[in-house]
Amino acid sequence: MPILIILLLAILIAQIGFWNTLTAILGGIAMVILLIGVAIALVLAVGYLLKRRLFGERPFRD
Repeated sequence: MPILIILLLAILIAQIGFWNTLTAILGGIAMVILLIGVAIALVLAVGYLLKRRLFGERPFRD
């Protein structure tokens, strides 16, 4: 009977360690995806501002 309790505790501890590791990996992936998204947004914003500065504001022609 005590061996069963030890095995159950070992399985429980392994599961908690697995989920913590999985959470850390998914969190790291999410951080990389968000960083790429922010970098793309920054490039688009700078490109838009450069376009406005170089070519000026041109109103719509009727």
